[in-house]
Amino acid sequence: MPKRRYFNPTEEQRKELENIRNHHGKPYMREKASALLQIADGKSAHEVALHGLLRARDPDAVYGWLTRYENEGAKGLLVKDGRGRKPAFSPSI
Repeated sequence: MPKRRYFNPTEEQRKELENIRNHHGKPYMREKASALLQIADGKSAHEVALHGLLRARDPDAVYGWLTRYENEGAKGLLVKDGRGRKPAFSPSI
């Protein structure tokens, strides 16, 4: 059985995540911060992924958010340039 991951943010990290959850301009950042705060409050990442967000997510995605936040801080939650679907047609200008 896999070992459960815990997240114990410092007071500064908790305030940072609460600020992101409540005020960030990008909805995906608010969602990720909310998920991390729920994990910090004792829920499992698996439970948060399936039942704790507005839309169910793949639990591996939530574990990825947690890992990136632990390694890089809040900037690790931002979507990196070059991610996502590439355009099918890009006209030369």
